[in-house]
Amino acid sequence: METTHRVELGDARDLPLADDSVDLVVTSPPYPMIEMWDEAFAAMDEEVAVALAAGDGRAAFEAMHAVLDEAWAELERVLRPGGIACVNVGDATRTIDRFRVYPNHARVLSAFESLGFDPLPDVLWRKPANSAAKFMGSGMVPPNAYVTLEHEYVLVFRNGDRRSFEAGLDRRYEAAYFWEERNRWFSDVWTDVTGEPQALANDDVRDRSAAFPFEVPYRLITMYSVYGDTVLDPFWGTGTTSLAAMVAGRDSAGCERNPEFVQVFDDRVESAPALSESVVRERVERHREFVRKRQADGDDLGYEAVHYGTPVRTKQERRIRFYTVESVTETPDGYRATHRPLRDFDEI
Repeated sequence: METTHRVELGDARDLPLADDSVDLVVTSPPYPMIEMWDEAFAAMDEEVAVALAAGDGRAAFEAMHAVLDEAWAELERVLRPGGIACVNVGDATRTIDRFRVYPNHARVLSAFESLGFDPLPDVLWRKPANSAAKFMGSGMVPPNAYVTLEHEYVLVFRNGDRRSFEAGLDRRYEAAYFWEERNRWFSDVWTDVTGEPQALANDDVRDRSAAFPFEVPYRLITMYSVYGDTVLDPFWGTGTTSLAAMVAGRDSAGCERNPEFVQVFDDRVESAPALSESVVRERVERHREFVRKRQADGDDLGYEAVHYGTPVRTKQERRIRFYTVESVTETPDGYRATHRPLRDFDEI
């Protein structure tokens, strides 16, 4: 199996993609009203700089989201009917005139609904606190202390009716996940995912505890796409979504304004073969442990995976198949990965 991974330098508001050409969107945009993104938003719309200079936080918040609104409209154009869009976003706290929270997740939700997307149940994932202090403000006496924001949202939307597939399609059933993975991943609160710092090409590191961790896009890609699908990240950053798509055996496309970020991916992509083996190994070992515990309790689980001979809980898991990245080569517009199927669990 081969997958392709296209990377474009450009603007998320003008994607170089055909209509209805993407099956899944997984992205984490710049968060409005987080100070580190002020300059980027102001470069795309001078109204942002004007509002900030005037100390008008509400106007700045809306101007920043107006920029994102144009990107969301492009997603509606390129995402196939029935396709899923997953948007990782956090709210912001900031003092402009006075302290308040800026509810980015609510504003993004409103924007997608206005485009005709159907909101689906979302996910909260717990990120590490920025400091040992669990509050902001006046400390031990009421009422002027504030809760520390320690979570982000994965907002999930569908573009119209559910996708349909031909009965028994191999690339869908091979992309199944284990029953116990379903139970963990499809929870609305993820407490086992942590943030990651974001390294830049000049070895600087953005000290952001919530930088998009690999586990988030990997889970979402596995949850909401099948082998052969194309996954888009219009706010590509350092390519975490493309790396996750590569490891998951899906095609990907990314768009990024900052060439420095793109350079980082040249180094990251070299890790894809080893990373894919590590990810598959962890999934296999988790399943083995699940089976051991169930069999110790006298549960035979009821079915067997045809490619691996392991017991599984449901009939839908029987054709599950894992692929690891064998090699990655550079192409004129990105990368091509070659994948090989895992023959049996003892390979890992």
